[in-house]
Amino acid sequence: MSDVAGIYARESEHLDRYIQFGIAQGRVLSVEFPEQPDPGADAEHELLDRIEAYLNGADDSFEDVTVAMTMPTDQGTVLEKVREVPYGEDATVEQITMMVPGHNPEDSEDRQAVRDALASNPAPIFIPTHRVGDGPSGLPGDVERRLRLIEGI
Repeated sequence: MSDVAGIYARESEHLDRYIQFGIAQGRVLSVEFPEQPDPGADAEHELLDRIEAYLNGADDSFEDVTVAMTMPTDQGTVLEKVREVPYGEDATVEQITMMVPGHNPEDSEDRQAVRDALASNPAPIFIPTHRVGDGPSGLPGDVERRLRLIEGI
């Protein structure tokens, strides 16, 4: 995947919208769920095939997908910890806060920092914030509910 760059999109019958992502230097920059794709978006990419299989029930954690972590370091650390939540398992903001070095789950500011990082997720699905049941996910609500249903959480 290191030699591909561009915008890729495919309509998903499971989500009633498109799945679209941008890649540069082999890193996913962003994932979106628009009603219509960007003009010129390519519908053929191995990750679109994998996402389609995932939406059909295939167990895929996407842990091998490289996401460009272009956010502040603290938020990136939170999102890396979210990537450790296994397929089909649910976590809480408190649990994620406990996983982040230097964060105390009893500290409301630390919990809010985790919530802020979850909400700013640039690559939902690849960074599975939908697995944090009591936090924001960076996904449209209907898409989040569908992903949780697919994973049985």
